[in-house]
Amino acid sequence: MTRRPPRHTRVLSCALAAGTLLAGAACSDGGGEDGSRVTGVTASQVAGERRQTPSPTATLTERGARTALITEADIEDDWTQVKQAEAQNWHDGLLIGRVDVSDFLTAKAQAADCQRLMDSLFDDDLLGRPSGVSALRGFTQGDSRLLYQVASYDRIHPQKSLNWLASLPRECDQFTVTDGREQRTVQVVATSPPAVGDAREGLRVTVRGPIGGTEATLTLDVAAVRVGDDAITVTAGGLDGAEQNSVEQAARLGTQRLEDVLAGRTPAASPD
Repeated sequence: MTRRPPRHTRVLSCALAAGTLLAGAACSDGGGEDGSRVTGVTASQVAGERRQTPSPTATLTERGARTALITEADIEDDWTQVKQAEAQNWHDGLLIGRVDVSDFLTAKAQAADCQRLMDSLFDDDLLGRPSGVSALRGFTQGDSRLLYQVASYDRIHPQKSLNWLASLPRECDQFTVTDGREQRTVQVVATSPPAVGDAREGLRVTVRGPIGGTEATLTLDVAAVRVGDDAITVTAGGLDGAEQNSVEQAARLGTQRLEDVLAGRTPAASPD
């Protein structure tokens, strides 16, 4: 993949391009092994403790990651695929800011998790930086964007990141971020992604507040699915509102494509 520009350069470009949308990248039910929560422990955490049998192929290749990407035909509505260079640089100015520590009972620990969430949404790396190959594809529809990513985490098990995602609706249910001039309110609730892969988690993140003096609401739906040491991440939304249906379809069909690639099979043709 093309190396991204330094973070400070991208932050500046986002601040200047107020209103641009991200699709890189929440306190009700989340996705567990059976799509539900287990009291005290998420099903996703249970899955992490009993790791699945390794996939037939030892390592996801660059070609395999590209093959596992979804197409326009895999998602509903009128999504249009964009060039990779454009998708790699999707970042939203509403996500920029520092978390207000005073919002939290346990202050620093919770605030750090919420800051990590905002930074990860901005940087399109909710599961951390891949330790192996990765590929992404972006789509647009009106003022909404969808970013689909496939990556290998063979040296850092992605289950830890899924467990972290599962904790966010509790740790970061509502908080405030400020960019030094304007304050925005962030809400995080759990969603239930399709029961696919070895483990999965889902979030809806809503950011409300001014950007460039104009009130706006950014809604992002996120689904992350683990297949062995590999994972897919779908982030969709924008100023037009939620895109949960498209995220669920992308996660379902995308997981099947990744499983086919790892098993040495050619993924089925995308539905018409």
